[in-house]
Amino acid sequence: MIVALIAACEIGFWVLLAAGLACRYLLRMPRTGLALLLCEPLLEVVLLVATALDLKNGAEPNWTHGLAALYIGYTVGHGHRTVKWLDGHAAHRLAGAPRPQGPPRYGMPRARHETRVWLGTLIGAAVATALLQLAIWYVGDPDRVTSLETWRYTAWRAAGIHGLVALAYWIWPKKAPAGAPATTDRERVGGG
Repeated sequence: MIVALIAACEIGFWVLLAAGLACRYLLRMPRTGLALLLCEPLLEVVLLVATALDLKNGAEPNWTHGLAALYIGYTVGHGHRTVKWLDGHAAHRLAGAPRPQGPPRYGMPRARHETRVWLGTLIGAAVATALLQLAIWYVGDPDRVTSLETWRYTAWRAAGIHGLVALAYWIWPKKAPAGAPATTDRERVGGG
């Protein structure tokens, strides 16, 4: 049940996102579009409540409950960035707004950008860990929560690997190719 609900929440995320952007830019109903976009977090609340009810009804804690916590954590850490990125592109394509500027491509501005993205992963790992710890306390049986404890390590392993990638941009900053335009002001201040 939980896996199906995670899939439904992911599909619902993209449906709400598409509907919100369509209302904002195609139907010229910005308030309705904003309302639909603001409904996105409700999907995570539904998943959280369903997972808690599943555990309350005596379900054996397993990988599906851990995956639900990681999904919610990822959405908290990176959902806003995803919505903002897609909104900028929809405004450009559908409403004639200027093309959104991408992240910096080279040097220290790129390293700062990668670090900000990594901070979203850290937030996601922290949220997932908190939810998993709450589930462990809720179940209250150390013999039944081994899989939930494993998912905490999975969350931090992913954050650690992402952190190493972000660190690599600081240690070995990507250099602009010869003849490339100079770094923009936005890149100098770490835009993106």
